[in-house]
Amino acid sequence: MTNVWLDVHFFAIYMVLWGIACLIAAYLMLKLRQSLDLFSKDYWDALFQRWKIATFVVATTGITVVAPYTGDPTWDYIDAMFMSILAYCTAPWTVGTLYLSIRGKRDFPVSYIALCIWLFSVSWSYDLYLLVRDGYYPITWLWNIPASSILYVAAGLFWSLEYIEGRGVIFGFMDPDWPRIKSGRQYVNIIWYALPLAALVTVIISSFLI
Repeated sequence: MTNVWLDVHFFAIYMVLWGIACLIAAYLMLKLRQSLDLFSKDYWDALFQRWKIATFVVATTGITVVAPYTGDPTWDYIDAMFMSILAYCTAPWTVGTLYLSIRGKRDFPVSYIALCIWLFSVSWSYDLYLLVRDGYYPITWLWNIPASSILYVAAGLFWSLEYIEGRGVIFGFMDPDWPRIKSGRQYVNIIWYALPLAALVTVIISSFLI
């Protein structure tokens, strides 16, 4: 009985803390909306290249279809779908922003927003959905953070690949003008860099089916 009481109070406090963190991030996003790269036309133009849309559709369909057959009761069609969408829409920006933050090229408010979007995408949205679905906080919440983060980072790197004239294939956020970059359309060159990341994700997802 004591352990149950402690668990309930721990998760209640944890939810309050990450709820506050999300509210702060939302406030900062609203305040910085005019300058935040996440909302720029350049970022979304790069994200909506044909090969990225096509691979997103294939990846999301695959993950969503196999979700109920992984043996993990917390993974169903719904959370597989919305977590895939969140990863596609935010992971390239989040990974790029945190990379630039480490190099001192993004200030703290933007870094904070990126970190909260990361955690919301890989953990907090998942936790909230399962709390509503099952009526209790998922016991897999802690294990899920590193597991989903690996997939999130892989997605961010995969959909950040760009072909730049004179430089070849790079991660877009390595260009000094990112996300305002002039990406070439030589997709054949990108394939050879995309395959290892796609293979990593495939191996991770397949391991749940064994």
